[in-house]
Amino acid sequence: MNWCLCLLLEVQMHSVVPVIHTLKYFHTASSQVLNFPEFVSVGYVDDVQIVHYDSNSRKAEAKQDWMNKITAEDPKYWGTQTEIGVFNERVIKNNIEVLKKRYNQTEGVHVVQKMSGCEWNDETHEVKGWYQLSYDGEDLISLDMKTWTWTASRQQAFPSKLEWDQDKLLLDYMKYYYTEQCPSYLKKYVNYGKEVLMRTELPEVFLLQKTPSSPVSCMATGFYPEAAVLFWRKDGEQMFEDVEHGEILPNHDGTFQMSVHLKVEVTADLEGKYECVFRLSGAKEDLVTKLERRSILSNASHGDNLSVALSATAAVVAVAALLAAIFMVRCHRNRPARQDGAEISRSETQQPAHGCLVRWNTERCVHR
Repeated sequence: MNWCLCLLLEVQMHSVVPVIHTLKYFHTASSQVLNFPEFVSVGYVDDVQIVHYDSNSRKAEAKQDWMNKITAEDPKYWGTQTEIGVFNERVIKNNIEVLKKRYNQTEGVHVVQKMSGCEWNDETHEVKGWYQLSYDGEDLISLDMKTWTWTASRQQAFPSKLEWDQDKLLLDYMKYYYTEQCPSYLKKYVNYGKEVLMRTELPEVFLLQKTPSSPVSCMATGFYPEAAVLFWRKDGEQMFEDVEHGEILPNHDGTFQMSVHLKVEVTADLEGKYECVFRLSGAKEDLVTKLERRSILSNASHGDNLSVALSATAAVVAVAALLAAIFMVRCHRNRPARQDGAEISRSETQQPAHGCLVRWNTERCVHR
């Protein structure tokens, strides 16, 4: 049984890793945050920023040259993007005032974030979507796209859940947008930027060890796309015991890094038996690094080099953590061309509960 399982995993590892493309949008409205726009909206394709709008410039701008290809089929695209940015700015900034009332707040720094988007598997063609609102860094309400119902994470969001669950027009549009329209635009953007988004970049691979008794870490940094695997093998066989896998993390230049850690005592008779293998989707060959004591960067033998490598890793992790914090407390996000802002409450705002969502089939709200 174990032999069969290992064989299956090995076959899967050697198959081409499917690429999951993503279209992500972050909208953030804030109050009393110094030196930061009251509203920011940013869009990403495969974690590459494609569009930006904020309340200072009040203009949607392409962040990649290849995004301007869309004007060939829609000359008014960027004007529409700007209109949508203005609309979302009004809607989400208004939500701050609504939520301050629900939380019995008057002053202070407050942030409302909307995070939404979709992903597409280029091999299985499966699509998924997500939509979530947060307040002051805490989840508030989200849409379950399996049941198409709203989930309130805080008591203050429960009135919105009750109202939105009864809004059939809103839910019908959500199904249409996240299962059809969002993936359609995602595929279009991927095609525009395929020379950048579909490129392959191989990483540098380092073997790191803090002390002779510490696990040996194999770190691959600078690879693209994210669809990659990193693993240890011994005598040609992939290892599953005494191995710990780290997460894939973004680098500042748009590439990625990952690590896999092996608990082993490196002795002379074991040198060359262990290998760290990096496999990237789209690459013809694996990168194989043999485990030899002379190739390990450690405090004992390569203090300066290890410090540089670990500092670089720490810097990337710090940047990733900072970006995560920004996305949680300041998050910015813009939708490709649709007004999908949602008012927290119709009764409290004296406006339609979902802004353009309740009129999604009107000319003003058509996604371009």
